[in-house]
Amino acid sequence: MTVLAPESRDRTGPLAWLLVLGIVLAALNLRTAVTSVGPLLDQLAGALGMSSVGTGLLTTLPVLAFATVGAVTPALAIRIGEHRLLLLALVTLGVGMLVRSVVGSATVFLLSSALALSGGAVGNVLIPTLIKRHFPARTGVMTTVYTTALAAGTMLAAAATVPIERASGDWHIALGVWAALASVAAIPWLALLRSEPERRAGRQGTGLRRLARSRLAWMVAIYFGTQSTIAYVMFGWLPTILTDAGYSTGQAGVILGVFTALSIPVSILVPMVAGRFRDQRPVVAGLVAFYAVGFLGLWFAPPSTAMVWVVLIGVGMGSFPLALMMLALRTRTAESTAALSAFGQSAGYLMAGAGPLAVGVLHELSGGWSLPYVLLFAVLAAQLGTGLYAGGDRFLEDEQRAKPRDLAGTGKMAA
Repeated sequence: MTVLAPESRDRTGPLAWLLVLGIVLAALNLRTAVTSVGPLLDQLAGALGMSSVGTGLLTTLPVLAFATVGAVTPALAIRIGEHRLLLLALVTLGVGMLVRSVVGSATVFLLSSALALSGGAVGNVLIPTLIKRHFPARTGVMTTVYTTALAAGTMLAAAATVPIERASGDWHIALGVWAALASVAAIPWLALLRSEPERRAGRQGTGLRRLARSRLAWMVAIYFGTQSTIAYVMFGWLPTILTDAGYSTGQAGVILGVFTALSIPVSILVPMVAGRFRDQRPVVAGLVAFYAVGFLGLWFAPPSTAMVWVVLIGVGMGSFPLALMMLALRTRTAESTAALSAFGQSAGYLMAGAGPLAVGVLHELSGGWSLPYVLLFAVLAAQLGTGLYAGGDRFLEDEQRAKPRDLAGTGKMAA
């Protein structure tokens, strides 16, 4: 009988349920610092005297934080410990949101927002790592749990912030509520400090510089970047696309709400389906097909049918949970998952940050939406090409072991 390595066994018993609870509560909070601000952006700008430059910086901060702080998270985890670091991230997230909910200065609001987003960035990288470490045989199921909680928290903050503000009559309270939720999420991780995993630094192949020479790492990163690009473009520009097509702002808001709500069932279904197979390429191709049909419909079909095409695009957004799932499926160890998670998300978010700006420039230059749609189809082509490679049954560690052998075969010294 084969004896499984410790990293091949799932956690069981009360500790496993505490980990599941901790992951769910943490995931619920990872996007609240982002989506709670958007609905109140105009009101916040007026109350804080924030300039257009400040408003632009506020909307760009998530991409900057996710890319930069995410990149250093594996090194921090080795130094501090994964459970301790996630607890610290949740505390940082909560403190940042609490401070910005009570201040009256635009500068302090931006700085505290950056602090909160830094905590979310750490969680982005750490949770796939924790899933790989504690539930290696149930990666699909736990990714479903994680992405569903992430989608629910995203939608909850976007949908509930304005009603809370109207009920309380105070935007400070509407933003402060989410700081309280972050404090609740920290409780399980206080209990989990006693089960801190062993820290193993210096594993071959887990450095970000080494990953920058990995074809598989780049394919995962570009796939992550393309799905993030489409997401940022859709959340930023879909209402304008709809109002240009003749919809009222209220109708556009309803369609955007449906589009956002679809992320929950999609986050449940896609990892469940993809996790049943060692090869995710059919799922990659299927999601790209949903995207393509949806974009073609928005582009050419009668405006009255927009809801149909938006729903299809919403299904295509299953590329997000699939991209997160690949971080664990394409690696054999938690350390490699952490490195690939940091590299893929950091590079991917940097790519995605340019998407909404590029769409805006093309829309301005052309006076219509044809050029932005051409750009979206170019992004889809990149998503299909990289996804077909990243979705194959291969592992980062195997690729890295093969390179020294390849070099040895040519008479060269392996680096």
